[in-house]
Amino acid sequence: MVVPLITDGDLLDQPVDVIVNPWNRNVLPWWLLLPQGVSGAILRRAGRAPFVALAKLGPIPLGGAVLTTAGRLPYKGIIHVAGINLLWRASAQSIHDSALAAMAVVAAEGFASVAFPVIGAGTGGLGEDGALAVLVAALGTVETGARVVVVRFRG
Repeated sequence: MVVPLITDGDLLDQPVDVIVNPWNRNVLPWWLLLPQGVSGAILRRAGRAPFVALAKLGPIPLGGAVLTTAGRLPYKGIIHVAGINLLWRASAQSIHDSALAAMAVVAAEGFASVAFPVIGAGTGGLGEDGALAVLVAALGTVETGARVVVVRFRG
């Protein structure tokens, strides 16, 4: 079982192999959505390359995850998860499924470490405490040798 390190800071400054981006199912083209929050920060620092690659993969099912390039960021990739539904809301199930899908990518690719934001805390509407509890519980069901960090944004 994973016991993630919970830390305060900036997701994009974590010393890990990959980071997780709580994307919005990718139904509309990314350039129509004006990425905000974590996605907006990734766009500003990584550039457009991860989002162009994401668009080529098609819609992500709710609770699903896909891997793209990290663009200008120093990571081996970005795992994009669909943690919110078409009404821009997260649920305990969508956060749980997103965490497990992201960890399946970590396992399949052999990444040694991953950093998650608190999926569903912002736009998703669950609030940081509720979303964090669901995320930590979901990660606690995963068997992995990877180091897992959950980052509460403090900027």
